[in-house]
Amino acid sequence: MTQTEQPAQRPSRNGKGTSSKYEQILQSAGQLFLQQGYERTSMSQIAQLAGVSKGSLYNHFENKADLFTAFFEECSRTRLNTLKSVSQAPQPDLRTALEQAAATIISLMIDPEAIGLYRIVVAEANEFPNLADTLWHYGVSRTLTGLSEWFAEKHAAGQLIIKDIDLAAEQFLTMCQTRIIHRSRLSLPVDTSQASIDGVASMVADSFLRMYAP
Repeated sequence: MTQTEQPAQRPSRNGKGTSSKYEQILQSAGQLFLQQGYERTSMSQIAQLAGVSKGSLYNHFENKADLFTAFFEECSRTRLNTLKSVSQAPQPDLRTALEQAAATIISLMIDPEAIGLYRIVVAEANEFPNLADTLWHYGVSRTLTGLSEWFAEKHAAGQLIIKDIDLAAEQFLTMCQTRIIHRSRLSLPVDTSQASIDGVASMVADSFLRMYAP
């Protein structure tokens, strides 16, 4: 995968203000979005929790959709950096690297914050379609791009033989999404122990190599 993404420096829309205030607003907005959902969260509530005026809030963010996108982008960046660190770490062989990447993807997707954001989008996408665009662009699409870049490197090195790199990335990500993720999203009982995650990750690595190993 490509090098780790750096956090966006976004002080205010008019060039004034501090990044610390931006982070304060972002943290407060995220807390309210996850507690109340998108529709029920107002800019006034966010400003109050963040301890800033509404004027200051609108200096940083044009509207609630802009704020939700910024929060989702920050969450996504953190998760993608974790996945990139795992994929770039020295491993004894490609199978181990694939297994570690799969286990990381599963763990990140069942993180309470990730589950909460997914539920917000699913529940409110019909009325607020921009939420679905945000999930796809900053979540799914960026993950697929990172996997594609990683697999392209392995293909160029002769470690994998892949005709359609992007399709291979989709296959890898899809194989990671078993009952552990599906049942977690539905708040249904499921074994989320590390042993269970590792078992799925091992299957993903073996299946992927059966398709694409030289």
